[in-house]
Amino acid sequence: MDGDHRTTPAVPGHPSRKAVLRAAVAASIAAPAALMGVPALARTLGPSGTSPALTPACDDGDDPTPPQMEGPYFKPNSPRRTSLVEATTPGTRLTVTGYVFGLACRPVSGVLLDFWQADVNGAYDNVGFRFRGHQFTDARGAFRLSTIVPGLYPGRTRHIHVKVQAPGRPVLTTQLYFPNEPRNTTDALFDPRLLMTVREAGGAREAAFDFVLDVPQSPGPGPTPPDPAPGGSWTVGVGYRPGTRVTYAGAGYVCLQGHTARTGWEPPAVPALWRAE
Repeated sequence: MDGDHRTTPAVPGHPSRKAVLRAAVAASIAAPAALMGVPALARTLGPSGTSPALTPACDDGDDPTPPQMEGPYFKPNSPRRTSLVEATTPGTRLTVTGYVFGLACRPVSGVLLDFWQADVNGAYDNVGFRFRGHQFTDARGAFRLSTIVPGLYPGRTRHIHVKVQAPGRPVLTTQLYFPNEPRNTTDALFDPRLLMTVREAGGAREAAFDFVLDVPQSPGPGPTPPDPAPGGSWTVGVGYRPGTRVTYAGAGYVCLQGHTARTGWEPPAVPALWRAE
């Protein structure tokens, strides 16, 4: 990404698509009321047999996540951290989670993600490194960012900047957007393919987005037979529809997005798919 950034080597043993991709959302463009915009998770085909529109879908041979301009506020040498907030930081708390996939929809570990954004007042810290930080995807290709909902400033809708670089590959520079923002219709840079899935979570917000990088890969193995859930009705391999209720480990959950359940996507681990009751 930059001469001052160092990537770590890819970790062997990526999970197959049975654990990640095929458990991602397989829904039409209509989102349930619990979500505030179209899903931006990498996914399989929708019920009609076509890819849902307005999302950076991941299916073998599909195009990578669209790039966008860097803008004037990027700074190299950001600190390595997954949280950009402290206890006294003003603003609505926001957690962004997701995966980074290659062209065959297999997750990529050791990917560098460098985030930067405006504060609650719409200002960037050009002296220090407030609301700036980089991290690496884990062995599952996953990332997690704790921050706030960025403020607005003239000419732009709400957004988060990010640079994404797989080990030894080119840098993807892009921006992530929030659904149902009034300025989405007037911001010339806004791209609906870069919308995050966002939902309310007890006064905070939870967002999800999966990146697809131009990284050549061989297709991963197919699905495995269903496994029983520990003490509940949730079951691997079952196709769930929005509104379906299940139990898992003694707790109840409501399905938010239609999908096929896979190992690694148990209800407590995927708030974009399940809401605790």
